This record gives sequence, structure tokens and C-alpha cells, in this order.
Amino acid sequence: MDNQNSNRPSCLITGGSSGIGLATAKLFASEGYDVSICGRDLAKLVAAREQITAAAENASQIVECMATQVDLSDVDQARAYVSETMREFGGVDVLVNNASIAPLATFETISPDVFEAMINVSIRSLFYMTQMVWAEMREKGSGVVVNISSLSAVDPFPGLGLYGACKAWMDMITHSLAAEGKDLGLRICSIRPGAVETPLLRSLFPDFPEDQCVQPEDIANAVWGCVDNPGNYPSGGVFPVTKQPL
Repeated sequence: MDNQNSNRPSCLITGGSSGIGLATAKLFASEGYDVSICGRDLAKLVAAREQITAAAENASQIVECMATQVDLSDVDQARAYVSETMREFGGVDVLVNNASIAPLATFETISPDVFEAMINVSIRSLFYMTQMVWAEMREKGSGVVVNISSLSAVDPFPGLGLYGACKAWMDMITHSLAAEGKDLGLRICSIRPGAVETPLLRSLFPDFPEDQCVQPEDIANAVWGCVDNPGNYPSGGVFPVTKQPL
């Protein structure tokens, strides 16, 4: 696969093999974007790639889809993945930082290994990947970054305090980068979901009421709004998507 000469825009989505990431990838493919996703489970990535390709075909779009097995707790793997995507697609027009780790644990029981993995995925790899894409976007004078935050950033559920702290950092980097990108043609937003009907939610809270959950497609639509409708999603903004009014 080599589409460096393609005129199609491209989108890189971390954690794209299920849930919010997959819904977002399918939407962008249906809008004519070449899509690059990553995840840890190869079988899920293969299945996701088929769904993304089908979504594009159903919308009469011809696009490319990369699906790469990456462990984002390994910063070197994360950076190599960005380089591969930029090489294959000739750049990245939209970056969606969606991948995260959310162990349900009280503060005193979080092990050093879990803490380091969370920091590597949610902060360190996100920083380096965004930095790489941001530099390339700056060079061409356009681009959008969308961070998938969480209501936990401002209202952490007991047992998800560290997860919420990582998401609060994500929202703060959104604010600071928006100021830097203002005169450069670069935009960055955060989407702040409440409970989303995903495998991650069910693994943590199997009995959580379905009627209080939004769908992954709702978050994907908000991500698309950040790209397609900047008037409603100004750069630097943090946009809640919840079932109940805040």
C-alpha cells in the first residue's frame, strides 16, 4: 500500500479496533478519508479493517486503511507507527488520540507496572505522537487534533482517579496547543464523553444501565464535527457528550 500521491485526506486513530475508535474510523472512511488505526489485538484489527473498508464502500468511497498492531505503552512503537502512517499516507490531516488504559483500582492498590503503562499510553506516547503529527501539520499549515477525554477529568468515579487525572492532562494540553496553533492553521479539541456503550465500559461496569449510555457513533459524530464544523467546535474547546444534561 502506498498512496503518497493520493489527494485524499488522512486520519490516524489510536485504539481503533473497537468502540469509539472503530466508530470514528468508519465515519471518516465513509467521508473519503484514508484511515490508519492501531491496537494491541491483531484479530480485532483485521476485523476492524474489514468493517472500515465496508463502510467506505457503502458510501461509494475508495480509500486505504492501515491496521497496525502497536503497544502504545512502548513509546518507540508509538513513534514508529506514526512514522509509518505518515510515510504511507504522505502525512496526517487528522489525529484522534483515543487509546487509553482504565484499570478500576483504588489509589493505594495501583501497582508500579499499571501506573507506568497508564502514563506511557495516556500521556507519554500521546505527547510524542501528537508532537510528530503537529510538526508535520505546522509545516503544511493545516491539520486537526481531537483528543478523546472523559467526564472523569472533572468528576472522577471512585477507582478511576488516575484515569481521570490523565484525561485532565489531556484537556490541558488541548488548551495550550490551541493557543500555539491559532495563527498556524492548526486546530485541537477535546471530546469529553460520559458513559459510552463500549467493551471497555462493560469490562469495568457490566451492570451499568444501558439507558444512561451514549453510543460510540455519538462520539464519532462529535469528532467529525471538530473537523467539519469548526464554528460549533472552536479550537481549544472541551465538548461534553453525555446522555444526561450537565
